[in-house]
Amino acid sequence: MKIAIVGTRGVPNNYGGFEQFAQYLSKGLVKKGCNVYVYNSHNHPYKKSEWQGVNIIHKYDPEYLIGLSGQFIYDFNCITDSRKRGFDIILQLGYTTNSIWHFLLPRHCVRICNPDGMEHGRSKYPKIVKKFLKFAEQLAVKSNHAIIADSKVIRDYYKNNYKKEIFYVAYPAKIFEYPAQKILSKYGLKSYKYNMLTARLQKDNNIETIIRGTVESYNNFPLLVIGAYENKYGKYLRKKYKDKRIIFLNSIYNIDILNNLRFYSNIYFHGHSAGGTNPSLLEAMASSAFIMAHNNPYNKDVLKENALFFENSKDITKILNNNLMKNDYQNMIENNKKIIKNNYSEQKIISEYYSVFKKYYKIVPNK
Repeated sequence: MKIAIVGTRGVPNNYGGFEQFAQYLSKGLVKKGCNVYVYNSHNHPYKKSEWQGVNIIHKYDPEYLIGLSGQFIYDFNCITDSRKRGFDIILQLGYTTNSIWHFLLPRHCVRICNPDGMEHGRSKYPKIVKKFLKFAEQLAVKSNHAIIADSKVIRDYYKNNYKKEIFYVAYPAKIFEYPAQKILSKYGLKSYKYNMLTARLQKDNNIETIIRGTVESYNNFPLLVIGAYENKYGKYLRKKYKDKRIIFLNSIYNIDILNNLRFYSNIYFHGHSAGGTNPSLLEAMASSAFIMAHNNPYNKDVLKENALFFENSKDITKILNNNLMKNDYQNMIENNKKIIKNNYSEQKIISEYYSVFKKYYKIVPNK
């Protein structure tokens, strides 16, 4: 099967969750004998046309000039290019900026979409944007042969609202097995003497809630805030919170460094409140992190009872003032690793995607 993956900034991952997933999936599909193409932004630092057996197609992306609206143009460039490639399957990751171009998608191929979350439910968007996102969601459902949800909560939402075959396939994660304490010296950290979060710095990831809860506590452990901080919200946070315990580290894409920081952290905060299953949460579980997560159906569906949960900054302050230590929660940590092994292994997830692709490759006519 000749498969294209669109909707990300490209591989190898240099941005976020969808990119990390595209990296795992594209490599895995190549190992299964597929001919895989991933569309990359022309601004992606990786400039070659092949990566670990995956074909890379670089297309112009003006986001660096005009902001996030440039993604509409980037997606247009990717989709129009796909018309001449003879793909058997096009997997669209997300729909926010590409579903308006649905009429340009090649007709004679299988079209499948992973919608991410319920984008119109994100608190960061004004009402008019939420209306557009609801419309974009409807276009994505209408123009694709199937929807793959990465969360059972998202799957149930689509099943209840649309007459379309919906599959549940999660993201993959690998158990982190070889910690290297020496990495901590680069950041001046001591094992289990710091807390951390890693996320895009945006409101619905509860970054400020976590920071405020830390600042208002008596706990002296530093909080590492890992995420690109040059956006408007990141600049606001850095200007407002000058507490010496709050350490903004910008983005880190080296998975080995991230896994080590998670492994040796005392508390790993996961503030994501919208969307489906977040890859960074799975990676934290796989890295033996002790997790305190925002209390919402997405996070609870993954973690079950194997984490602490917060709803506001006071919850975080209370936990930090109790001076909880990771070593007292080994049962939760081991349970989370079992969950990863049983439900989120790379081999399992790639095989499930491959099965969906094969099913539709056989039943969609005239592709």
